[in-house]
Amino acid sequence: QVQLVESGGGLVQAGGSLRLSCAASGSISSINVMGWYRQAPGKQRELVANIISGSSTNYADSVKGRFTISRDNAKNTVYLQMNSLKPEDTAVYYCNVIIPPRTYWGQGAQVTVSS
Repeated sequence: QVQLVESGGGLVQAGGSLRLSCAASGSISSINVMGWYRQAPGKQRELVANIISGSSTNYADSVKGRFTISRDNAKNTVYLQMNSLKPEDTAVYYCNVIIPPRTYWGQGAQVTVSS
């Protein structure tokens, strides 16, 4: 069993910054992918950013240059630094961890950006 605990969401004005954290614990053998998805009201869940095999990163076009994903392997924790936030970044952000063959999700963290 793997548990994911997210923290760091909140309310911020446009142009501001937030940092999300997601700590994985439990029966962790080899984490392949750690990342973040988000889901805005009425929209599908979408990939924001991920780190594959601890080094290769991917970002959604909409967040490139503003968001940075990083990972602390010793703590099994993934971070998402979000800068220059926009109202369209408002969503519930979900941590995602893949330990083949299973995929795990965090409980979700609300991020609200006011204009």
